[in-house]
This record gives sequence, C-alpha cells and structure tokens, in this order.
Amino acid sequence: MYAMALSARGAPLALQQRPDPTPGPGEVRVKVSACGVCRTDLHVVDGELPGICYPIIPGHEVVGRIDAVGAGVKDLSLGMRVGVPWLGHTCGECFYCRAGKENLCDRPEFTGYTRDGGFASHLVADAGYCFPLGAHGEDTAIAPLLCAGLIGWRSLVMAGDAKTLGIYGFGAAGHIVAQVARTQGRTVYAFTRRGDEDAQRFALSLGADWAGASTDKPPAELDAAIIYAPVGALVPLALRSVRKGGRVVCAGIHMSDIPAFPYDILWGERQIVSVANLTRRDGIDFLAAAAKADIQTAVTVFPLAEANQALARLRDGKLVGAAVLRP
Repeated sequence: MYAMALSARGAPLALQQRPDPTPGPGEVRVKVSACGVCRTDLHVVDGELPGICYPIIPGHEVVGRIDAVGAGVKDLSLGMRVGVPWLGHTCGECFYCRAGKENLCDRPEFTGYTRDGGFASHLVADAGYCFPLGAHGEDTAIAPLLCAGLIGWRSLVMAGDAKTLGIYGFGAAGHIVAQVARTQGRTVYAFTRRGDEDAQRFALSLGADWAGASTDKPPAELDAAIIYAPVGALVPLALRSVRKGGRVVCAGIHMSDIPAFPYDILWGERQIVSVANLTRRDGIDFLAAAAKADIQTAVTVFPLAEANQALARLRDGKLVGAAVLRP
C-alpha cells in the first residue's frame, strides 16, 4: 500500500510505501477510492489535537471497497462499497456507551487521528463502524458526507426546530447542511469571511435566503446558529444575532478561544452547546436523509500525492465546497 503520512507536528505529509495491512478479527481492509479532506485533518496535521502518536495517516471521509475480511465479520463482504467515518471504535462498556451516547465514549478510536485513516490506497477499519453505501452516487461526491455531512447533520439536530437558521462558515459542512435545512422548510442565512463573495454567491445558489459577512447583522433574528468555522470570536457574534431562547451550536472539534462577552447577550435563556463526534445512528439517519434530499456536494478532486496542496487550499479558505483526494 501507499499513503500520505504525518511524521511530526506541523510537518508536511510524505508519500510512503508500506506492507499491505491485514485485517484482524472484526475488521475489514478497504481499498480506498476517495477520501475527503476535512478541517479536522488540518487540526491533526497542525498538532492542535491532543495525544497524537506519530506517524499517523490522516483522513476520515473514506469511500472504498472491501478487499479483505477478518474473522468474525458477518454483515460486510468482499467487494462491498462502504464509508469509513471519524468514529472508528468505541469501548461499549463505559457510562456513555451504555447510555446510548457512544459519541462521548471514554475510550474511543478515531479514523485518521488515533488509527490510520484514508489518505492512502488502503486502510483497515472496524467492521462495526463502516457504513454500507450501495451503488448510487459517485465516490468523490459521497466522501464529504462521511464527516462534513455527518457532523453537519448532528449539529442540525442539535439546533432543534429552528425555522430561521444561521450558518457561520460556508464550507464542506455548511453547504451540505444548507441543502438539508432547505428541504426541511427552514430559512437559511449564510455567514462567510468578509469579502468572500464567491462563498456568498455559492450559498445563495444552494438556496440560502441571505448571505453576508460574519460581522453583518442578518435580516431577522435567528432561532439558532451553527458555527463550523473554528473561530471563537464568532460565538459572541452569533449570540448577538440569536433571539431570546435561541441556541448557538459549536460544531467543530477544535476552536480558538472564545473572547469575553457581556452577559446580556447570553441572558434571555440563550444557549451555547457543542457537538462532539457522532454516533452510528447519526450515520444511518443522515445517509437516508441525504439520499431523499438528493444532496449535491461541490468537490475539488486532488490526486492523493497532492494532499499537502489540498490542505493548504483549505487552510487559506480557497476552496468552494470540499476537497477530495483520489488514490
């Protein structure tokens, strides 16, 4: 196999050849056909997440086909197309797992962070955490659904029944969630970097009712806001735009520090909540909803060897939609 591997914090990814991995009991080996590039991959590469053991292969929006099956695997078979998401394994025994909150597991494993991911020709995955994908749709178009879509879905559920929804950061997750929200009859306001007219036009083309800079006041108060950009300063801005009783959902795994803000913009039973990881039920529910809504992802495809260039484009905010690597 070959992979773009990370050897140290902040180092560029380097192309490596390795022996083909062998799936153990309960595991499958997946021949990767596409892997989305997520902002969390940037956090891994930049060393912003704790406990990274190097070397590690990033990537957790994986689409591929099973080409080897370990002992005891019953529901997956050779040749089946599957998706491999961020949540790679949970203990099944801690308080959170037993309470049906496996996204908060005390001893989790994460694809592309604590176990090798999909910036590669092959990876080994826990069979219980793979999603069968069927035959419909292009691999590169589906890949962003495996994290941007899944976390977007979980954050949308956390936003409750908000009829007027603000989306801060209109990238991979934002452009997927906007489409789902519109099919649910919600009004969508998109907030982008100041001067990013391409992103604003893109949001409007996907059915957003308004698009502007993150510092702008929207045309009406928001019932809820979802923040995808990892910028803590957006939290007080969103609070100022949310009505009394509204909610601000922080959807990233990492965010810069939230600056101090006056209590009066939180008062009125406004809430700030975070989204942590995902559950397998999220995946089942979202993939069914995405198929029904006919979600269209905007992707820019890069060869696997150009993973560093794709990450740089994402870091600089020069992507519309999502980047996808293809081995």
